[in-house]
Amino acid sequence: MSSSSPAIEAIDLVKKFGDHVAVDRVSFSVPTGSVLGVLGPNGAGKTTTVRMLTTMSRPTSGTGRVAGHDIVKEPDAVRRSMGLTGQSATVDELLTGRENIRLIGRFAGLSGKEVRRIGDDLLERFSLTEAADRTAKTYSGGMRRRLDLAVSLVATPPVLFLDEPTTGLDPRSRTDLWDVLRGLVRDGTTLLLTTQYLEEADQLADNIVVIDRGQIIAEGTPTQLKDQAGRASVVVHVTHASDLGSAEGILRQFTDEVHVDHGARRIAVRATGLQDMLAIGDAISRAAIEVDDLGLQRPSLDDVFLHLTGHTAEDVSTDDQPELEEAVR
Repeated sequence: MSSSSPAIEAIDLVKKFGDHVAVDRVSFSVPTGSVLGVLGPNGAGKTTTVRMLTTMSRPTSGTGRVAGHDIVKEPDAVRRSMGLTGQSATVDELLTGRENIRLIGRFAGLSGKEVRRIGDDLLERFSLTEAADRTAKTYSGGMRRRLDLAVSLVATPPVLFLDEPTTGLDPRSRTDLWDVLRGLVRDGTTLLLTTQYLEEADQLADNIVVIDRGQIIAEGTPTQLKDQAGRASVVVHVTHASDLGSAEGILRQFTDEVHVDHGARRIAVRATGLQDMLAIGDAISRAAIEVDDLGLQRPSLDDVFLHLTGHTAEDVSTDDQPELEEAVR
């Protein structure tokens, strides 16, 4: 695979379970060394798409390529070129962290010397050195996820699939894992990340594909998707509630789209960008109105998803059973 070729391609992927279409003509590509976030609620088709691309499930139609290898015609080459971390940790809880890594190293055909060198490096990289000789069942949830990710990297794959890797983690563990993933990308690994956490996609992804009910409904960079949900807003938090009326009057000189939250002492107005914010800030200052905060706020990915689908990313589809059944086969 040349450096200019996509590391991952989905080409009109379709997966049916009886009459139910779980994935419907999904196509996308992931440039080498980048991160694609596949975003959608439970049951949207994210896991089924990953299972097809990682050769765990055969497409009903369509195909894909991983590191230049066809997922239907060259499944063994695909598996040698990728790593996979699923929704739940798959490490052996009766083995130590070091033993888990050595086991996978032996399966990958590495020599004992190579396994020790790679294992020590991975344990250090994932902050597991001190816990390396403890059994995995004594690990916290965040430690198990880090070990699961370390195991998937034993054979140093150029492509890594992460299916909701931070599900069930506390906020601190999730942030720690994000830092690890950023380090992998800096080292040249290509990531495909499925998630229903909009903040996660915003933090990590270079590009995002939004899937709902088995179909891609939008794709682009986080900024491009946010632009679809509307313009940015200038948000003003006044210090004193008594100044809300005066501040509202000033902001209405700029636009009629003014939204006032009296309880939060907050006023938001539609804006075209930084110049609007600076002009509003100058007008507020000249009126001697004290503010706690004044800033430019872009639509969030939550706003994007609601705008695109009419429901939030956390809403669970009623049609997700076929996908869940496939996931446990």
